[in-house]
Amino acid sequence: MSEKSDDSESDVAAARMESAVPGPSRDRDAAPRCGFVAIIGATNAGKSTLVNKLVGTKVTIVSRKVQTTRMPVRGIFVVDNAQVILIDTPGIFEPRRPLDRAMVGAAWGGAGDADAVVLLVDAARGVDDDVQRIIDTLKVQGIRPLLAINKVDRKRDKAVLLPLAQELTSALEPAGVHFISALTGDGVEDLKKALGEAVPEGPWHYPEEDVSDLPLRLLAAELTREKIYDRLHQELPYALTVETTDWKTLRDGSARIEQTIFVERDSQKKIVIGKGGSLIKQVSAETRRELAEIVEHPVHLFLFVKVRENWADDPARYREMGLDFPKG
Repeated sequence: MSEKSDDSESDVAAARMESAVPGPSRDRDAAPRCGFVAIIGATNAGKSTLVNKLVGTKVTIVSRKVQTTRMPVRGIFVVDNAQVILIDTPGIFEPRRPLDRAMVGAAWGGAGDADAVVLLVDAARGVDDDVQRIIDTLKVQGIRPLLAINKVDRKRDKAVLLPLAQELTSALEPAGVHFISALTGDGVEDLKKALGEAVPEGPWHYPEEDVSDLPLRLLAAELTREKIYDRLHQELPYALTVETTDWKTLRDGSARIEQTIFVERDSQKKIVIGKGGSLIKQVSAETRRELAEIVEHPVHLFLFVKVRENWADDPARYREMGLDFPKG
């Protein structure tokens, strides 16, 4: 079959945007509002799940594994007359490796550049060391966030949440407090309205139908990484990255996509491939199915696994992930 090799990412972008949940009707005579909101929190607080729930469609990967989000991902939603651009930041934790430092730096960079900040706290974890470090930094920077206490669906007795809210309120003097479940959607609509009111007046930055400014190549790579993490928990902690190396639109309208999964050692390559290629085939099938739903046409996905020692020390890999390579 012959192939048409053009900028096929832009060809399918419109289909992706049209697949989003329609936004609410709005008063065209009211002054428009637009701004950036950073969602920060400790690892595994539920930031990516919240971004997807606010946007109404999947724009960032979700995993039970901590520190899954590596780069700030923007999701976009409209509420009333406000367009809110969400920055889903990597979880904030005590960095030890260059990749850790780049991820934490990206998180605080997103918070510093935003018009408003949401601090997301896991109701079950409460104020642990990671959350306390975030509180201390917010206070030093003079940032009053909106406080969102997440995963309240896991607490049968909601009264136990009040001491946590009081502790955080006393420490931060937040601009508002919301009890939510990013998973079920409880309380998310009220938070959405609060975010719309928190951004300043001004023209919208994106067309009304847009749900993200993340390039499809990056989204596709992130989806593959998500599927690998779903199947490999402790076996392959953070020793891999995924790059979309080729994307072509074929004459029948389908997409032919090639991706390379980089690992650091040959033993890791064998784990990713699986016995008889079983794991890589499962990952490919799941990614292909979800990506086809997003772009709304068939996808042919080809995955390759390569060993690249010390990829986490290669500045080029950081640029591919949208991160700044840490100095020193």
